[in-house]
Amino acid sequence: MLIDHSRRLLAHALPMLLAQLSSMGMMVIDTALLGHHGTDDLAAVAVGGGIYISVVFALVGVLQAVAPTVAHLHGAGRDGEIAAALQQALWLALLLAIPGVVVLLHPAPLLALSRIDPAVEEKARAYLALLAFGMPAILLYRTFHAFCNALGRPRPLLLISLCSTLLHGVLASLLVTGAWGGEALGVVGCGLSNVAVAIFSLCSAAAYLRCGKPLQPYRPFAGWQLPQRRPLARLLRLGLPMGFSHFVEISSFTLMALFVAQLGATVVAGHRIVANLAAICYMLPLALGIATLAQVGQAAGARDWQRAGRSIGAGLLLAASLSTLLGIILWLLATPLAAVWTDDPAVQAVALGLFGYVACYQIFDAVQTIAAHALRGYRITFAPMFVHVLCFWGVGLFGGWWLAFRSPQPMGVSGFWLASVGSLVLASAMLGALLWRAMRAIRD
Repeated sequence: MLIDHSRRLLAHALPMLLAQLSSMGMMVIDTALLGHHGTDDLAAVAVGGGIYISVVFALVGVLQAVAPTVAHLHGAGRDGEIAAALQQALWLALLLAIPGVVVLLHPAPLLALSRIDPAVEEKARAYLALLAFGMPAILLYRTFHAFCNALGRPRPLLLISLCSTLLHGVLASLLVTGAWGGEALGVVGCGLSNVAVAIFSLCSAAAYLRCGKPLQPYRPFAGWQLPQRRPLARLLRLGLPMGFSHFVEISSFTLMALFVAQLGATVVAGHRIVANLAAICYMLPLALGIATLAQVGQAAGARDWQRAGRSIGAGLLLAASLSTLLGIILWLLATPLAAVWTDDPAVQAVALGLFGYVACYQIFDAVQTIAAHALRGYRITFAPMFVHVLCFWGVGLFGGWWLAFRSPQPMGVSGFWLASVGSLVLASAMLGALLWRAMRAIRD
């Protein structure tokens, strides 16, 4: 039975992993292009990109409420109600885009959290202003993304992601370097390309919803509804804690980048390289977590608690073993990986000093990710939110700030990464215990 559930999870997670790695490829492309274009531009995308990711993923986290909602409906055999749930989630995406755009156009409060070189700050502001235009498109697309995952349909997401990354690679390389025949735009070129890709992804999603045969039984555009207070309120009750958990987890790294900015552009650039790799590694447990959420949600909708438990066990086993292997590979390939992103020996030295931390925490990151997503599959979201606040802000961010700047022997950027390891160890223990208690309570 464990092998059977593992195969189901892998069949869902593998296309998701490839899709997410393809999407992460956009960030890798930005970092590689700007690493060879200029250190200030690379530092600007590190700071601006961190703010953008924090805002987007906080809002996307709220929209993830559509995943357990649709999974429960599908598992319970109430497919006729799925279209209405999707339509309300799309309205919610448009409403959430408003504060998202405002934050990106007025990032001064966030940038003021750290002393940033004026040249870097100017470039980061220009980058964020461009990304604001793509905010509605990206939130609508991510709603479609969660909807497909809840139904176990990840393949269209893979195709859209691959095409989007290819498009971004071409556009960004032309705009950043000036190969398009005009001025080399640097970080602004990356911003323009990201907006174009967001619009392309949304158009592709709309076409699949309209014409894709696997989704036709759900009639996603039939009987279109205006925003309704009660369905939106249900989505918000479920999604707000998820969104805040996403915000806490992502913002801890964003704020880390802002604090690290005090240490100079070279340290920021080295930190950015390692942060990119950490984000890429996270795609593995995240893909398995998303697949686990869908399986647990469908099983919970059908009230098949045994199936839900087996899906969780398979998810934990796969994520922990594969992430451990990934950590070993990172440790062995640290030097050539650092050289891929930059030619600057000083930046490479900073990055190499941080690789060990990322390699060490892979297993703990995997456990806490699967546990959190499994709890969301049961529609338990408030308690995981509090765990994330304590671990990622309390231990990871505050502890890292103290180790970096206020300890008897300040550790600099290494202090933040050491505290991140500690925060993930604590989060995996607390979320694992919470999941165990939830499963026992449901079984009893």
